[in-house]
Amino acid sequence: MNNRYLFILLFLLLIGFFLLDILFGSVMISLRDFVVAFGEESIYREIIFNFRLPKALTAILTGAALSVAGLLMQTLFRNPLAGPDVLGVTAGASLGVSLMVMSAGVLPAFFAASGWGQILGAVVGSTFILLIVLAVSLRVKSAVSLLIIGIMFGSIVGSVVNILQSVSNPDALKIYIVWTFGSLGAVTWTFMKVMFPIVAVGLLLAFFLQKRLNAILLGEHYAQNLGVSIPQTRFLVILATSLLAGATTAFTGPIAFIGVAVPHLARGFFRTSDHRTLLPACMLCGGLLMLVCDLVSQLPGGGYTLPINSISALFGAPLIIWVIFRNKQL
Repeated sequence: MNNRYLFILLFLLLIGFFLLDILFGSVMISLRDFVVAFGEESIYREIIFNFRLPKALTAILTGAALSVAGLLMQTLFRNPLAGPDVLGVTAGASLGVSLMVMSAGVLPAFFAASGWGQILGAVVGSTFILLIVLAVSLRVKSAVSLLIIGIMFGSIVGSVVNILQSVSNPDALKIYIVWTFGSLGAVTWTFMKVMFPIVAVGLLLAFFLQKRLNAILLGEHYAQNLGVSIPQTRFLVILATSLLAGATTAFTGPIAFIGVAVPHLARGFFRTSDHRTLLPACMLCGGLLMLVCDLVSQLPGGGYTLPINSISALFGAPLIIWVIFRNKQL
């Protein structure tokens, strides 16, 4: 299929599942009630505009951000298993949240009641790890060494989080565990005003780097001969990835699988390694997959939803296996 038609198909599917995500839930909303909600006050208007719409937009933003971040990491490290969490940014966010939760007794009630406490902790934790990784990237020349260092940072931070969990009280531990499940519904319009600009900056930076990323695919020495500054490019890629992964983790919790899998889905569908095609393809595929996962997570009904983190892994892994076998047969 021509790439142009494939983009149109993915965009139409994205719009379709976006509407389904708004209509489907513990309270079913008909198309008639959906249209009427735009013109008059009703309970459906409250549900759509104050809960379902920000949740659906969060799904698209999160899917696009994590997918692009995964693509950047796989290109930079030339490792198909690299994802947005390899730099330890996600682990840093988890450390920040765990510290904030353990300190809930000494924090102002505003943070505990509004959810800003967990977000603040995630932002501070991910930023702290980001600054360390950026500083290391300026001194380490090898991308493989930087990858190993990032994984080690993640392991160290993960160990600290495990220690905090072992000494925490059951209530604080429950709050942290629930956060690790991931949630798209926790992002309100107030949170969206902070999340959207950060993700937008990260995506714009990724598009700015697309020609450099194509050059890196041919090898760092070849890229340097083309005039590409490898240290500067590496610094900007890490910055973009950290903005994308840090913002989504802070507001939705850690969501696994999307960042690693979607770039492979995009390559399988579009049959190209050109980042001018892959970047928008990852955004569409990632947003669409997160909307599908959000719909599946609500299947139990009755106001009960499954953890989005688990659904993203269970639902997406078979797609990757299918793409791999499909490419093998062609």
